[in-house]
Amino acid sequence: MKQLLQAFPRVMGIVNINDDSFSGDGTLDSEKALRQALQMVRDGADIIDVGAESARTNRKAISEDEEIARLMPFLDAFAPACEEMAPRDELQIWPPLLSVNTWRPKIVEAVLKTGKVQIINDIGGLVDDTNARLCYEFDASLLIMHTVGLPKVPHTMQQYRDVWLSLEEFFEDRLERARRIGLSDDRIILDPGIDFAKQKEDNLAIYRDLERLTQYELPVLLPISRKTVIGDVLEIDEPARRDAGTIACLVRGLVAHADIFRVHNVRAIADSVRVIAAIQGGVALPQ
Repeated sequence: MKQLLQAFPRVMGIVNINDDSFSGDGTLDSEKALRQALQMVRDGADIIDVGAESARTNRKAISEDEEIARLMPFLDAFAPACEEMAPRDELQIWPPLLSVNTWRPKIVEAVLKTGKVQIINDIGGLVDDTNARLCYEFDASLLIMHTVGLPKVPHTMQQYRDVWLSLEEFFEDRLERARRIGLSDDRIILDPGIDFAKQKEDNLAIYRDLERLTQYELPVLLPISRKTVIGDVLEIDEPARRDAGTIACLVRGLVAHADIFRVHNVRAIADSVRVIAAIQGGVALPQ
């Protein structure tokens, strides 16, 4: 998995099966969510990241059973639908990978048991060893996101003496846990958690020194899409109007050797990646 993800900049499309997504693109209609995902695949998405519960802390958590019920129809339909399609080009991962955005072990176990999910996007920051153990048991990859505290709990006043020191201590601890369980580096992805328990200056500091994440020699996912920090810089309240700022974050991420870019507007990002690669000349194609 590691070699595949690092062979060429990868695009992860965001699909929200909920009615309270911060970007306003969520839906409780699983068929509509599937259509959104398939359009992202046509536009060049290498990975679809599907979630059923908004990470917004001003929304009540849904039950575990409800989260599973929202996800299952989509998981059942995604791979068969992709079988009727063709890749955009030779650069795209094919068939596209499926990631589930969650953090509660009951949901992680339920989706991995289907055999249809390759990546768990743990937005809880691996609060204990359970999700890592489940990924090891089912031979899935684990995406570890930096955060502080549990999801669905506001952390808007979180302060850091040094945000990079916090990131590095966090990742050293989580990597030691995951490796102790037996999860190989081929199955681990890191995410600095832009906007999660961070202030504007914390986010900008992460972008500024993003190359520091290369020390771990692991795939790095950068969640760049329509983030609050972009709105803060550009003074744009509406997330859907932040795509130009998202492109700027993409360019910074490419310079810093990030590997995966999690976005809503897949076409814009996939096109940008291919143009930049062509300008640079010569790209390593996936094996």
